[in-house]
Amino acid sequence: MLFSLTTQQLMERPDLWEAVHRLRYKVFVDEMRWTDLDRPDGLEIDQFDHDGAEHHLVIRNGELAGYHRMLPTTRPHLLSDVMPELCEGKRPSGPNVWELTRYAVAPGFRDGKRGVSTVGTELIAGFVEWGLARNVDQVIIEVEPVWVLRTLQLHFLATPLGYQRTYGNQQVVATLLTFNEHTLDVVRSRRNHHAPVLARGTPHMLGMRQAS
Repeated sequence: MLFSLTTQQLMERPDLWEAVHRLRYKVFVDEMRWTDLDRPDGLEIDQFDHDGAEHHLVIRNGELAGYHRMLPTTRPHLLSDVMPELCEGKRPSGPNVWELTRYAVAPGFRDGKRGVSTVGTELIAGFVEWGLARNVDQVIIEVEPVWVLRTLQLHFLATPLGYQRTYGNQQVVATLLTFNEHTLDVVRSRRNHHAPVLARGTPHMLGMRQAS
């Protein structure tokens, strides 16, 4: 299941808070070589872990299997303040537009083909469910160009916002994804899992096995 937590809720759970920031460090510093994010404590934390952020966690058998963070575009976010060079025209913003950042799947859960794991598709289904329930129908992502094709295959309307650029060892392009109920149906069909993935409440303590 996927859990959506505010920053305050995440901070109230030290086990989840540490697991999230260690996973982010593993993926973005160790693997992607985004050295500007390096910290001696092995945690990846930035200025956007603020009270307006929403954190989406996939828990499998008592472990943090996947994560991404949602940021409102009505206040500073990555595209506006850190990577403005990725947007060539007017930057999308508004209450229906959020930015999806720090998408990460833990190494032990990368079981899919062509870079898309079952945890990864659960994260995708989860943010679409989350968005449709909140009148959010667009997200900005900064991803490798191959992901633009993958989102089109899932029936997102994908609109690149500028040219690709290099960060660390990764080519990145900013893209606006527009989605609706049809998108959710396609994502669920591709997963062969039609039940909602967005859970209520908060997960059990990490290390405790639970149904996924």
